[in-house]
Amino acid sequence: MSMPYRDAVTALDRAYGGVTELVAALTPDDLLAPTRCRGWLVADVLFHLLSDAQRALVALHTPDPGPADTDHVSYWRSFPPGRGDDGWANRLAAAAFGGGTAITRLWLETAPAAVDAATRADPGGFARTQGKVLAVPDLVATFVLEAVVHHLDMTVAFPAAAPPARAAVELAGRTLADLAGEELPISVEVVLEATGRTSSERPSFPLLG
Repeated sequence: MSMPYRDAVTALDRAYGGVTELVAALTPDDLLAPTRCRGWLVADVLFHLLSDAQRALVALHTPDPGPADTDHVSYWRSFPPGRGDDGWANRLAAAAFGGGTAITRLWLETAPAAVDAATRADPGGFARTQGKVLAVPDLVATFVLEAVVHHLDMTVAFPAAAPPARAAVELAGRTLADLAGEELPISVEVVLEATGRTSSERPSFPLLG
């Protein structure tokens, strides 16, 4: 079943807004802090999210005739953990900016544009990304899950930082519950457990970087 459009767009707005609030307050030294993504600094994770926001803009502005061949759940099953050198490629690309503050500035410009594109998209339309065709609400939902998880990845060195917004966590949690095939409580802790960020007996999906 496709993700409800309004839920997805609202969650993306809250998710990207939360990342913006976090990174806008970080100093250049803060951007060099470690994260929950092995080998990635805060600047590296932010660059990864920036690439997502740019990909969202491209996909949402180039509609596909459909039909969808993937939804917001099956999308993640095609990206198993430990696939290739993506981690190194992301680090090298982020380093090419010559400083994390440049990545921050570009994020502050790009994230609102991606949200605006999602808001203006056809709720019943389709979009193509990474070789897959998704209904627009499902596409938007994939960006929400990425943003929530990586927001949490970036805050590991900043325990006083605000967590992702409730609406964003709820949608991310619904996706993870569908992946697990069972009901899961909706909380930041469960998102971390279900994506392999903390040890747990819950089904683990250590994707997303």
